[in-house]
Amino acid sequence: MNANSNAVVTIERGTAPDTTRTELRPRYEGSNICTWIGFKHVNFMVEEAVLDHLRRRGFPAGALYERYGLCTDISAIDTKILTAFHIDDLAVAEVRPVAGAGSGMSFEVELTVQRAEQVKAVTAKVTVSFRADDRGLPVEPVPAELAEHVVAELGRPAEAVEVGDRDPIELLTEGANAFGWAWRMPYFYCHFTERVQMSGYLRQMEEVVDLFLADRGVSIKKLLDEQDWIPVVPHSRIELLGEARMEEELYTIFTVERVFKRLTYTARMDCYVLRDGVLVPTATGRITHGYAVIDNRRDWSLVDFDDQMLAALGGGSGAAEGRGR
Repeated sequence: MNANSNAVVTIERGTAPDTTRTELRPRYEGSNICTWIGFKHVNFMVEEAVLDHLRRRGFPAGALYERYGLCTDISAIDTKILTAFHIDDLAVAEVRPVAGAGSGMSFEVELTVQRAEQVKAVTAKVTVSFRADDRGLPVEPVPAELAEHVVAELGRPAEAVEVGDRDPIELLTEGANAFGWAWRMPYFYCHFTERVQMSGYLRQMEEVVDLFLADRGVSIKKLLDEQDWIPVVPHSRIELLGEARMEEELYTIFTVERVFKRLTYTARMDCYVLRDGVLVPTATGRITHGYAVIDNRRDWSLVDFDDQMLAALGGGSGAAEGRGR
């Protein structure tokens, strides 16, 4: 897992047993438009808070791998953004273990930030799995507290797709209000020497949205130049269904599922790798977008979709064209 947030200091303030609090700042990289922080880097802050919680509990990711051959993986993340972060904000992250389904270790995460008063900015649900490394190197016995959360492979059963002689993107987007994109997974999207990690999928989600909007004729820059509009994300989630390996071609499909009045749209991201003529699902997720107009260098306000945006979301201008890179 890439640590893409700056953990400033870890503190205790009368929290319940097993609950930790950590102060975090967003990374400068995430401040792309004015001083606002994008959804990907908000998720990175959530990830870092969970990693720090595990560290505080005596399970730092580095030592788990080096001593026990356990790969600490964020296998699911579901994040709601209630208040926008700015680059210099200092967030307080509270992480609470909760009962979860399956083998993963589950947490609830809440980020608060100071405005006129301390306000809740983010709520998230996170699942961590400990994937056993299969490189055949000697390891120590796994700590008893983690044993039930160790898995031989990440993901859950998901239906594969037979390709035959079809183009994978054409097959996956056929008859849908969808956009497809294929890209070889680079090493810097991976961790533990082999697999694409959650932060890599967050980057995929961000980029496939960007490519989709450009394909539909409403690119980020076009709307900034013409209308001072920016997309905002109140909700995103991703779950790993399998394992994508370094340098495999990842097929990412972005499907518009619902446009709610003129306020928001929700789309699904599905990721696959092609092995032996079969598309194997590796991740699925959803993201909700609205739009805002820039009022000044610090403030923005939400706007309704105009006819151009509604037409693009409904399948206008280049809809469902496959694209590689």
